[in-house]
Amino acid sequence: MIAFVRGQVAALTLSSAVIEVGGVGLELMCTPGTLATLRPGHLATLPTSMVVREDSLTLFGFVDDDEKSTFELVQTASGVGPKLAQAMVAVLSPDDLRRAIASDDVKTLTRVPGVGQKGAQRIILELKDRIGSPTSGRSSSPASAVPQWRDQVEQGLVGLGWSTKDAEAAVESVAPEAGDTPDIGALLRSALRSLSKA
Repeated sequence: MIAFVRGQVAALTLSSAVIEVGGVGLELMCTPGTLATLRPGHLATLPTSMVVREDSLTLFGFVDDDEKSTFELVQTASGVGPKLAQAMVAVLSPDDLRRAIASDDVKTLTRVPGVGQKGAQRIILELKDRIGSPTSGRSSSPASAVPQWRDQVEQGLVGLGWSTKDAEAAVESVAPEAGDTPDIGALLRSALRSLSKA
């Protein structure tokens, strides 16, 4: 298994990063939050998890080991595959996930696209004894999430080659869509649409 990848960022897309390792470009599926930390041409080290299927080998890249281990753990719940697990770590931080599962917070879990009421209850039931307790005492409240989403979307756009000025304007244009629980991926796509119209 490939535990981590270190190399130059060769390319970024909306959902993945290509990291050049020894002359080979490895495509890593990443969350918008992880992609926002990467810059083309810069060196990066990403913990990775490899998902092996009959017809594919997929590498998922993460911002840190905590996100990676949370991604791998939530897949042990029935009905949670790699795509849903990635959506979970994209919408909720590892600590927010641990907090939601420990406190039977179905509402927080259903913020993840693809997780319904029954799915959230099953995840809580199956993972409650294994997920552990939050490592930091505070949750990322909506107040701190607002500037965070702006920063992530702006960095994502700059990483994809737009100027800081254009990125800031695009972030302003999508701000009304953010609401209380911003979906970084949706906002990034929306910002890209507004830039392509301009």
